Amino acid sequence: MATAEEGKAAEQAAEQAGEALEPEGGLADLDPIAFGSAFASAWLRLGLTPWAALEPMRRFALGAIDAGAAAGARALGEERPGPVEPPRKDRRFGDPAWQQNPFYFGLLQGYLLWQRLVDELVEAADGDDPAQTDKARFAAGMLTDALAPSNFLATNPAALKKAFETGGLSLARGFANFAGDLATNGGLPRQVDDSAFELGRDLAATPGKVVLRNELMELIQYAPQTETVFDTPLLLSPPWINKYYIMDLAPGRSFAEWAVKHGHTVFAISYRNPDESMRDVGLDDYLLHGPGVALDTIQEITGADRVNVVGLCLGGTLTAMLLAYLDKQDDDRVRSATLLNTLLDFSEPGVLGNFVDPATIERLERKMAKRGFLESTQMSRTFDFLRANDLIWSYVASNWLMGETPPAFDLLAWNADGTRMPAKMHSFYLRTCYLRNELARAKLELAGERLGLAEITEDVYLVGAQEDHIAPWRASYRATQQLGGAVRFVLTSAGHIAGIVNPPSPKSRRWTNGKLPASSDEWLAGATEHAGSWWEDWAEWIAERAGDRRKPPRLGSKRHRPLEDAPGTYVRQRY
Repeated sequence: MATAEEGKAAEQAAEQAGEALEPEGGLADLDPIAFGSAFASAWLRLGLTPWAALEPMRRFALGAIDAGAAAGARALGEERPGPVEPPRKDRRFGDPAWQQNPFYFGLLQGYLLWQRLVDELVEAADGDDPAQTDKARFAAGMLTDALAPSNFLATNPAALKKAFETGGLSLARGFANFAGDLATNGGLPRQVDDSAFELGRDLAATPGKVVLRNELMELIQYAPQTETVFDTPLLLSPPWINKYYIMDLAPGRSFAEWAVKHGHTVFAISYRNPDESMRDVGLDDYLLHGPGVALDTIQEITGADRVNVVGLCLGGTLTAMLLAYLDKQDDDRVRSATLLNTLLDFSEPGVLGNFVDPATIERLERKMAKRGFLESTQMSRTFDFLRANDLIWSYVASNWLMGETPPAFDLLAWNADGTRMPAKMHSFYLRTCYLRNELARAKLELAGERLGLAEITEDVYLVGAQEDHIAPWRASYRATQQLGGAVRFVLTSAGHIAGIVNPPSPKSRRWTNGKLPASSDEWLAGATEHAGSWWEDWAEWIAERAGDRRKPPRLGSKRHRPLEDAPGTYVRQRY
């Protein structure tokens, strides 16, 4: 056993070695999150304390013996299970050859055992800094995912089978795909064929008019589709980390269209795609000149006293800040808020916590200072690597090894249509929310006010998604204990995006519970599962807070004349 002094010395040596791997520029620019140095530090700690590796190595050796025996038995026709099974939802190993062919079965078992060994060795090298340990764990996952046998032609049975069936044509097509992605997509495989989609026709197609444009956003008013509408209009507050039309995706899959067809007068914010001129735009500018100005405009056009707001992700966080800001000023013009896959308490941000430690934010700030914004590709690739098997490596296999064309899928087309982030705003958001959790601690200073969650007394409909990796539902649930008004929490199936683009279907599921205990586990244990989408539940909830029915207001007004058809100009900005 190591003494305390030896352990401390090992930790210090590993930290110093990790710092040596983090020079300014060079590799630091390629790895601004410093995953490489965290991973290297973990291995150095393990090298200085080798006894920690004994148990993982023992498990690996025993597993290898068992796997070899199972592969041999399968060669003789016996269906003997291996020591490790791939996850049920792992599509990389869906080809029957991975189970039926003894060679590929043994290869798969060897890979899974090695993957488990790397994970266990990283855990055994646990250091004093949880953030560095989490980064090392994430880096280990990226490494083992990248080296999966399904990512290489010689060890991918489906790709070899297709090459044989096509006489090598699939290999030629795959090489062409690879060359094109190397030249035009940063060396990563394309996820979608977006040539099949046109904004205003296939995506963002709900009819409406742009009724306001300022330096930050456009405000869209959707045309009514019912003879009467509710008195209280509805404002959609999207995230500006992506373009707004995730809330108006496609006919039949558009939340905006759903709300319009259920009798709401719906407005949506469409943010400008930032350029260098917006480097000094802050979060208070988004608050005041985004939903703040939108509320003024909506009230002027409709004559309504109050407005309901639906916020998604970062747009939901801003909506909560807006409510707290208005409540500070005794302004009650927001009737209710719906917050979709939104973090208000950032104390447990999930896997995104790996990307927002102080050192990483400093690196991002230096990069943003050069141009005044964070490139959209950096954000999108960050999110892609959170689900690398689904969003990167599966396309390596299909596009490059098998020569297939990426599918035409509306969600992925939207995901590929990224936006930049202004430097000042993004830095403030990361530091105040992810690092210091100031909104939940009632210490957020924004637009001249100190804001907290307890000040929010409006009714809130809070949605979390079961498989959300960006805003984990358990972290979203924490807000139920912190908001000052009545809260309804609904858990939906699917993930961060599919949980929101969730029109009624036989596959949709939601969970509800009239009680809000402190523990999310206790809430789930007492929740009732329902077939159907949360959209249906929300439609009843919002109708009770939308007032009486009236004749639909006209599009725009004398003061805010329609400027152009939806989806407008800002949504089309690409750089």
